[in-house]
Amino acid sequence: MSNRTGVALVTLGFILAISGSTFASTVDESAELASIAAVEGANIMIVSPANGARIKAGVESKLAYEVMPGKGGDHFHVWVDDAKGPSIRETKGVYTLPRLSPGDHVISIRIVAKDHSLTGPMRSIKVTADPRL
Repeated sequence: MSNRTGVALVTLGFILAISGSTFASTVDESAELASIAAVEGANIMIVSPANGARIKAGVESKLAYEVMPGKGGDHFHVWVDDAKGPSIRETKGVYTLPRLSPGDHVISIRIVAKDHSLTGPMRSIKVTADPRL
């Protein structure tokens, strides 16, 4: 690794550290809609929970979805914060989310090619896991 690359990585790490969870959990809906529109035939709909929903912390929750991978897409993964879930090929269904710790979380569906490389389309929601529910 060159010195320039090392400096860039350290700088990025510093920016992420001072930004806190807000940086990582921001959902840019317009950018995500553009990413879906850019791939012919792609569509991602998170049926539930709704963006901004409060769900019970510490218990399994359900994510209802409808996904059309579009051109170049083979399947998708559900991401919870920075953790990638297993491959999913069913275009409509319900995915069991892991037990969420209290606080804010970002749940994303990201379409990938057969080799698991991202094809671009993604859709995210932000939820709050609340132990008092």
